Amino acid sequence: MRDIDVSIPVAPGCDLKGHLAVPEHAVGIVLFAHGSGSSRHSPRNQWVARTLNAAHVATLLIDLLTVSEADDRAMVFDIDTLVTRVVAVVRWVATHPDCSELRIGLFGASTGAAGAIGAAAMEPSLVAAVVSRGGRPDLAADWLDQVRAPTLLIVGGQDTQVLAWNRQAGAAMRCTHEMAVIPGATHLFEEPGTLAAAAQMATDWFTQWLRPHNE
Repeated sequence: MRDIDVSIPVAPGCDLKGHLAVPEHAVGIVLFAHGSGSSRHSPRNQWVARTLNAAHVATLLIDLLTVSEADDRAMVFDIDTLVTRVVAVVRWVATHPDCSELRIGLFGASTGAAGAIGAAAMEPSLVAAVVSRGGRPDLAADWLDQVRAPTLLIVGGQDTQVLAWNRQAGAAMRCTHEMAVIPGATHLFEEPGTLAAAAQMATDWFTQWLRPHNE
C-alpha cells in the first residue's frame, strides 16, 4: 500500500496537510472532511480509514484548517471556506497520479459534513458518493437540493438534536439518500461497537457506489 504524507495548496500561501493511503487494487478513494476543529489525527476517522483501506478503498485524511485557524471558532463554522477547501482537495485528488483513475467519495464528520455536501453539489462530475457521520448537513442548506451523489447520513440514536437536524437535511435532498441510525450511539460514537458499526456502514456505501460498474 502506498502510504504518504501530502501537502495540498488550496489558496495563495495556504497549504493543507494530509495523509494519503492507496491500497493495492483500490476501487475508489475517500476524502475525509473533519469538523469542529478536528484533524487528520482524529482516532475515530483513522479507525474508519483503516476499515476502508482493508476493503481496498484509498483514503485521504486532510486538515481543512491550518493550526491557527483550528483554534478560531468562527473558522470552524465558516461553511463557505470549508466547502471551498474540500472542492480544492477534490480537484487535487482528481489529478494526482496515485489516484486520478479512482472515483471519489467524501466522508464528513460534524461541520465537515457540511463541507462535503457543498463540495458534492459544486463538483457533481467528480464526487460519486458522500457519507456523513454525526454530521451537520443542515449547515449546507443552500446546497442540499443540488447534490447528485448518493448520500448516507449516519447518526447515533442517542444524539437527538443532530438526529433532528439530519432528518431535516434529508427531507431537502433530491439525490439517492438514506439515513442510518445506530442504536445507543451518542455524538462521538464512543459506546462499544458503535464506531465499528458506523465504519462498516460507510465502507459498504462507498464500495457500492465507487466501483466503476456503477457509472
